[in-house]
Amino acid sequence: MNEKPPISSPQKPSAKEPITLVRALWVGLAALSFGIGVIGIFLPLLPTTEFMLGAVYCASKGSPRFEAWIRSRRYVGPLITNWERERAIPRRAKFIAVGMISASALFILLHLGSGWLRWAIIALLIGVAAWLITRPEPATRD
Repeated sequence: MNEKPPISSPQKPSAKEPITLVRALWVGLAALSFGIGVIGIFLPLLPTTEFMLGAVYCASKGSPRFEAWIRSRRYVGPLITNWERERAIPRRAKFIAVGMISASALFILLHLGSGWLRWAIIALLIGVAAWLITRPEPATRD
């Protein structure tokens, strides 16, 4: 008579489950992070990979479908996979990033006054470029 109720596995959300406020916030944060990551492709001071990783994390909390969509993108999907597996950045991505950083540094040198801010930004850009260059390249090709 001392029967224990069967232990049930956690229920997975159904496809028709209404979106809750918390899930909506996660999805909104994922969309914002993804958008900033896309802008970061063109602006060297915004790190694309970190924002895409944040977008995947937030999307996994709010919408697995959105997470899968982000991972399936042609340009960012492999970057995310390489970073998660090996903490590596492909050579082509490094080349593009360092090229954009160099262009930004040149623009700053030509158009910003000769104050301390100019040199602080240049130092930051050099630091980011050095960090990028020292990251390993992926061992596997996807």
